[in-house]
Amino acid sequence: MTKSFSTLKTILAEFFPLHRTLASEGMDETLAIIGSYMPDPASYAVETFTPLTQVWTWKVPERYVVHEAYLETEDGERIVDFKDNPLHIISYSLPVDKVLTWDELAPHLRFNERRPNAVPWEFKYYERDWGFCLPKSQVDQLSREKKYRALINAEFVTEPENGLRVGVGVLHPADGRVSEMGEFIVQSHTCHPAQANDDGSGVVCEIELARRLSENPLPAGSMSIRFWFGPETIGTVAYLANHEDLIPQLKGGMFLDSTGNQNSIALQRTRQDAHLLDRVARYVLTKRGKEFREGEFAQVAPNDERIINGTGVNVPSISLSRFPYPEYHTSDDNLDIIHEDLLLEVVDVAEEIIRIYASNYIPRRTFRGPVFLSGYGLWVDWRENWALNRAIEKIMMKFEGQHTLFDIAEQVGLDYWVVRDYVEKFRAKGLVVAAPIPSEGM
Repeated sequence: MTKSFSTLKTILAEFFPLHRTLASEGMDETLAIIGSYMPDPASYAVETFTPLTQVWTWKVPERYVVHEAYLETEDGERIVDFKDNPLHIISYSLPVDKVLTWDELAPHLRFNERRPNAVPWEFKYYERDWGFCLPKSQVDQLSREKKYRALINAEFVTEPENGLRVGVGVLHPADGRVSEMGEFIVQSHTCHPAQANDDGSGVVCEIELARRLSENPLPAGSMSIRFWFGPETIGTVAYLANHEDLIPQLKGGMFLDSTGNQNSIALQRTRQDAHLLDRVARYVLTKRGKEFREGEFAQVAPNDERIINGTGVNVPSISLSRFPYPEYHTSDDNLDIIHEDLLLEVVDVAEEIIRIYASNYIPRRTFRGPVFLSGYGLWVDWRENWALNRAIEKIMMKFEGQHTLFDIAEQVGLDYWVVRDYVEKFRAKGLVVAAPIPSEGM
């Protein structure tokens, strides 16, 4: 049964401190927490991919298990300890147990010059080495004359049952799935340990979005919505490589990232750049009357839209974020910089984009000649709605199978929902049929 929650930040606080790296116990716990809040109708489930198996040009990484990790002086003074903060080691560091001089140790220390009191987050997933992360202010105080013991007791696990995991749920419109309409995929990543905004904020926004679309489903005949949670890049690669039959079903996508910090909303456009999805997103953001920013594909906050909308997949995908922000990839990216109202503002925008895009279709006429409007109960009294009355002829002229509902609304200068509701009356009378938006997935 789905757990209730008071705020999105309370959900974020549950998984924020966990060691959420590509494949790890902390990742498993996080996906379980997400599942506890996902609405029951989404049938959320976790899927596992076997380590070292080939997925397109990549390989699924091993599970990373850290038993113990610390840096101390030779006489036992502890400097940093993994159990205090998972950021203290470079993610996927190799095992090490050495006593080192300062000159030998220094190349393995990471710090952030611009935020000298923060611990940076760094990783070595594929070009493996080892290292410790700590504030520059602490590094500056370490003796150059002492020797240091570096210990990282870690292992890389390859058993199939301990593989890389992703969580997925699907919500269907009112009256159930319509296979020819396809799906829209929403994504956020879960693999940044002790990072609240990047991208715990996107995760909780996605959970809230799923809750809303469960409680108030999309209109009958709309797309289904797929909610995806997992490790950045390799998670989506592994998932799609194992579900290539899904690609032609995907009609669009959205990535939610860094949504809780104090910056304006940024729309990152699709690779197509002037796609219907870009226009819908811009329409929703403009209608709100608040400042927002735009950027080209993968140029604002590049994430897994690079795979979804990338080579050989090509499903148009946007992202919504508040990137950049100064605390990025440091211990300063914590719950203190997350603002509940800003999280919810992004959810509001994402929800309206999805409601429009996923309910959109191409109306095709079944009639000839002018429709006898009053005879079919389709006449609109000009005294009650002048704008719609004056647009009826233009709307009917667009029923030739070349324009979507959103196209028509743009062209006649009316709100999307006004046009959709009116065209739905033609559909109910059998005067138009709904054709799906074509798939661009390869």
